[in-house]
Amino acid sequence: MSRIPPQPQRIIVGMTGATGAIYAIRLLTVLRDLGVETHLIMSKWALATLKYETRLTEAEIRSLAHANYAARDLSAPFASGSFPHDGMAVVPCSMKTLAAVRSGYTNDLLSRAADVCLKENRRLLLAVRETPLSDVHLDNMLFLRRAGAVIFPPVPAFYTRPGSLDDIVDQSVGRMLDALNIYTAGFERWHGFRKN
Repeated sequence: MSRIPPQPQRIIVGMTGATGAIYAIRLLTVLRDLGVETHLIMSKWALATLKYETRLTEAEIRSLAHANYAARDLSAPFASGSFPHDGMAVVPCSMKTLAAVRSGYTNDLLSRAADVCLKENRRLLLAVRETPLSDVHLDNMLFLRRAGAVIFPPVPAFYTRPGSLDDIVDQSVGRMLDALNIYTAGFERWHGFRKN
């Protein structure tokens, strides 16, 4: 075999119709700034939710990623385990997508890519967005956690004394990156009780 040059870090980002598009937009922006290659899938309902949650157009959001795929494109490279990447973040993750991933019902690219992550033992982060949670939601989350997924409800941290919504989003996105083993100094971390 010939020597292959090192591959850049590569992350799949899936956006569903759950509320919280701001998290995905910020995640894509930070990953771009860090030089991480991103591959974006937006579900039909993600596109519908965007109209309510952001002034950015679909084209502007897609331009944040290195590559884009239609949710129905099951021929995309990462629909196969042979495509090397460093993990996937589903941000935000709807309960519908959570249930599809849990059951292995891979009828679209987003659920198939998540399924591939689990079978290939790659990082899969699910930024679940729902409250309150039913027994079904909790059972699905527990099942996927035991299967190796990171269950990441974007819960704000207030020890940072956030001064804006951007501060809250940045802190959650920073923690998501930590869970994906991508380091950034772009958010405040816990350093113990303040001496003041």
